[in-house]
Order: sequence, then structure tokens, then C-alpha cells
Amino acid sequence: MNTNEKVRVHVFISGMVQGVFFRSNTQSRARSLGVTGWVKNLADGRVEAVFEGEKEKIKEIIEWARKGPKIARVNDIDIEWQEHKGEFENFEVRF
Repeated sequence: MNTNEKVRVHVFISGMVQGVFFRSNTQSRARSLGVTGWVKNLADGRVEAVFEGEKEKIKEIIEWARKGPKIARVNDIDIEWQEHKGEFENFEVRF
């Protein structure tokens, strides 16, 4: 397996994930891992994110997102694996 393989995932995280610094913590974690993409709150209370980068780094951020920041409570995470597009230069919080 190619550990440098680039992948993209589109995730929806549900639970107590808004108002708990989920987006800013996700941005910090993504940047520290060299993962690009974005994260935003949805009107229905979920957090949506797209992560792009090396498969191992993407797996790491997904594992982190299963728990989130200390005061978050993640009930579920829907993950859709996609083809890497390389469209992002960094990781941003969207509004």
C-alpha cells in the first residue's frame, strides 16, 4: 500500500459539536497534520468538513474527529471517501 496516497473525505459529524470550539480545534489539528480542506457548522446542528491529504493523516484526523475537543460529544460521524482533487491550499473555517 502506498502510504503517501492522497485521498479526500467528506464528513458529517453529529452530537454536541457546535459551540464547543469544534471548528477551530479541527482547523488546528488539520494544519498540524498538513491536511487541507474546510469545516463549517450546519443549520441542523451538525459539523461538515472536507479533508484532503495523505491517507494516513486523513485517518488520524478522522480518529480525532470521532471525539473532537474535550467539551464536545460526538454521537456519529458519516464518512464518504472520495478521489483527491487537490483544490485547497490550506485548511479554513467556513461560515
